[in-house]
Amino acid sequence: MIFNRKMMQVLVEWKDKKQHKPLIIRGARQVGKTTLITEFGKGFDTFIQLNLELKEDVDLFSGNLGAPECYQRILLTKNIRPGKSVLLFIDEIQNSPNAMQLLRYFYEKLPELYVISAGSLLEHALADNTFSFPVGRVEYRYLYPLSFVEYLEAARESQLLEYIGNDDIPEWALEHAFQTFHTYTMVGGMPEVVGEYLKKDEISATIPIYQSLLTSYQEDTAKYARNHSMRHIINHVIINAPLEVGNRITFARFGNSDYGSREVGEAFRSLERAMILHLRYPTTDYEIPLQKNLSRKPRLQFLDTGLLNYSAGLQLEFFKKPKDLNSIYQGKLTEHIVAQELIANNSYKSDIPLFWVREQRGSCAEVDFILQTKLGVLPVEVKSGKTGTLRSLHKFIDQSKVPVAIRLYAGKPTVEKLTTPAGTPFTLVSLPYFLAYRLEESTEALINQR
Repeated sequence: MIFNRKMMQVLVEWKDKKQHKPLIIRGARQVGKTTLITEFGKGFDTFIQLNLELKEDVDLFSGNLGAPECYQRILLTKNIRPGKSVLLFIDEIQNSPNAMQLLRYFYEKLPELYVISAGSLLEHALADNTFSFPVGRVEYRYLYPLSFVEYLEAARESQLLEYIGNDDIPEWALEHAFQTFHTYTMVGGMPEVVGEYLKKDEISATIPIYQSLLTSYQEDTAKYARNHSMRHIINHVIINAPLEVGNRITFARFGNSDYGSREVGEAFRSLERAMILHLRYPTTDYEIPLQKNLSRKPRLQFLDTGLLNYSAGLQLEFFKKPKDLNSIYQGKLTEHIVAQELIANNSYKSDIPLFWVREQRGSCAEVDFILQTKLGVLPVEVKSGKTGTLRSLHKFIDQSKVPVAIRLYAGKPTVEKLTTPAGTPFTLVSLPYFLAYRLEESTEALINQR
């Protein structure tokens, strides 16, 4: 199943630039990188795809050839007569140091050639000191699991997509929007899973795919674990990470183990490079620029909510047809899918949202998300309760004096002028949590309407 990915427009814009540096697509295994680029390749006169998991393709970069000579070797070996526009796609590029080093020279020596590369374990190669891409010679883009908007397009929910893109959502459309978002949260955004679910409308049909994905991530550890012991620790983290989602974690004895902080920290860094999980660190700042505080305990974000549900045994909870996602997994699932949507919203950099903490004796507080936007600093709470329950948000507003705060919940869009218990005035924008993907735009529109 071919999906309409937001990244496709990003690739088109890259193609239309006068100077198109080689593009490196970064993302976890099986998020759709190869399918996306193959589909994009249909817009060129000639599309050349190399898979560097194959020895014959790796050998094309052997020797000490320059970029023009290497390109000619590729054309001759593959028996290709290039057209006017040519896209060279080098998949699994991390398997060839020569290919990685040649990227800069394709740009310098063959500026008319379009080059894209990708790799499921590319991040580990980039972290290796023996590999480097000169600054300014390549560009990066990030691909994540399907977002809610991409899921709606795949599910042919064009009318619903039109409604939620309008900041005046009809009351009668809200219930369907929430139900569809809950289904998306259950299934997740891994392309193969989404395709199978939409084809059969049965979550049970996706179970072998979830298991295959998790198995492939575990098998990958053999490729980047530095020894047998570290392989076990990384697999332990993969298995236990879904059970710790939403919690503030410590590395030492993670997942009820006896592993030390140093080894678990190394395992987390390996899995972050593979983009299987992210650590969301807190900030203690009130003003731009917001800086993450690495000395405080982070929250854990898994690659995909569908994989999380499968791993943690949460899928059956969705068949109880909850009206509010916060009734599942102590509300951790709602916060997780909101973070997933915020992360997927930026193709140009890996932008992991921060949360805010104040840890003082007798006065601790946490706000789920602190976003740096064109509207300034926006504190965001994911809640099911009424405005009176937003104690941490009130404390942040009292200290920061920010004029606007956001609540994401299972309700309709509203705007209210409020005052904290300490007397600080602010505007509370309440949005249905399925609008996390356009949080900033919806907030600005609702304030302007008021």
